[in-house]
Amino acid sequence: MNAEENRDRPLVAIAEPIDPVCLDWLCQRCDCCGIESIENADALIVRTSTVVDRALLESASNLKVIGRAGVGVDHIDLESCAARGIVVVHTPDANTDAVVEFVFAEVLSALRSRPEVSAPLDSAAWELVRERVVAPRQLRGLTLGVLGFGRIGSRVGAVGQAFGMEVVYHDLLEIPHEQRAGAQPVGLESLLSAADVLSIHVDGRASNRGLIGTAELSLCKAEAVVLNTSRGFVVDVEALAAFLRENPRARAICDVHEPEPIGSENPLLGLGNARLTPHVASATAEAKRAMSWVVRDVWRVLSGEPPVHVAKTAPDARSLPAE
Repeated sequence: MNAEENRDRPLVAIAEPIDPVCLDWLCQRCDCCGIESIENADALIVRTSTVVDRALLESASNLKVIGRAGVGVDHIDLESCAARGIVVVHTPDANTDAVVEFVFAEVLSALRSRPEVSAPLDSAAWELVRERVVAPRQLRGLTLGVLGFGRIGSRVGAVGQAFGMEVVYHDLLEIPHEQRAGAQPVGLESLLSAADVLSIHVDGRASNRGLIGTAELSLCKAEAVVLNTSRGFVVDVEALAAFLRENPRARAICDVHEPEPIGSENPLLGLGNARLTPHVASATAEAKRAMSWVVRDVWRVLSGEPPVHVAKTAPDARSLPAE
């Protein structure tokens, strides 16, 4: 990147690293700089860590467009952007496959122990290892509950169907029958009580804070597997920790947290039936490049063309899809 001003070309501030192929594509058309030069920038590109609030916007009076290399825009003040005439674009479908793969990798690991053999074993040791890893459950016949049936949630449901799982979902939107892939819509309480595996895919609106708390977890099965790849604050971690302590056969996998990085106060740390991962569900090279192609929509706006994926403020309702 360079910070040289050539006012024949737009200036784009890059707040966080993006894929080098996409960055090169953008730099062929614009002058690129770091966020320290945002006061002169026509555009800003962020990923997850940069909070775009009113104070930042006030320091960047030339901004015309903000590109979010990713899906969620919870960390961008969309109302202030709209008031200033700043277009916010994102990449809503860029990480769908990566997250779906992550969900099922984690589910399979939770249900199926797979020991490695790294040294010779005699017959007795061989049989002992094989006996100890007999899984009590397999996916076929289990019920997969999907909370939020948008782009990612519906794909999770379709993959669950392919494994032979019974799939139920809860979403406030009416999903057309042809888009359900055999999944059945149910109320939230029915979803929680039926799910052997609960996969959460709701968005980050304020009313989803603590959506899954003590009352909701009390409805879950004692051996439920709970996965959260949506937003950290959607699940009350104190309630989840209590649920896991009371139900040692239950499992929780949390890829998103509040705050991030995880602090020492997180009650899930040290629990044997909790697995915490560092927000990596979308961490594939393909997904990261697809998210970085937000530069195309940034360039469209700077060129006076309509963008493809404009981020919009969602209505304040519970359990709508994040995707």
